[in-house]
Amino acid sequence: MVYTSARNAILTAAYVFLVSLIFQYGEKVFGKMDNLIGPAAFLMIFVLSAALTGTLILGEPVLMYLDGKKKEAVKLFGLTILFLAIITVVIFIINLILK
Repeated sequence: MVYTSARNAILTAAYVFLVSLIFQYGEKVFGKMDNLIGPAAFLMIFVLSAALTGTLILGEPVLMYLDGKKKEAVKLFGLTILFLAIITVVIFIINLILK
């Protein structure tokens, strides 16, 4: 269970990092989007991000809960959130060091 929650948190953080790279360097790669495509692309990334991260964080706990493994589902969800919090703190510390 610890492995699964850590894996899901790491995959979520990796996805967030990837989207951050797109936001950081998107104009250099795609050029300036002064038309409808720019806002539409942003909203599509937002919707995709919600679906993907929601699946990574909630998917397995919800399935476990529906299978009657309620305590295990809550534990998996809690551990995933804990790992996400740890990753977030590490990112903030790295940001402070790099300043």
